[in-house]
Amino acid sequence: MATNLAIDDRLISEAKRVGKHKTKKEAVSAALKEYIDRRKQLEILDLFGTIDYDPTYDYKRMRQLDRIKLEP
Repeated sequence: MATNLAIDDRLISEAKRVGKHKTKKEAVSAALKEYIDRRKQLEILDLFGTIDYDPTYDYKRMRQLDRIKLEP
């Protein structure tokens, strides 16, 4: 999809240099991916404290059982 954007040339140049990108397109694509990833992380953080957990759950015991199942 062709898109024309008026982006500050200094920002693009710095992004290319810092990210070691060869083209403007690579720099913009990488920046958008990082932006999206960061926003998704923030959404996960919003869930903190909203999910109930079982206080009797023993994760160490479950890890041990997983290892026993994997052994030949």
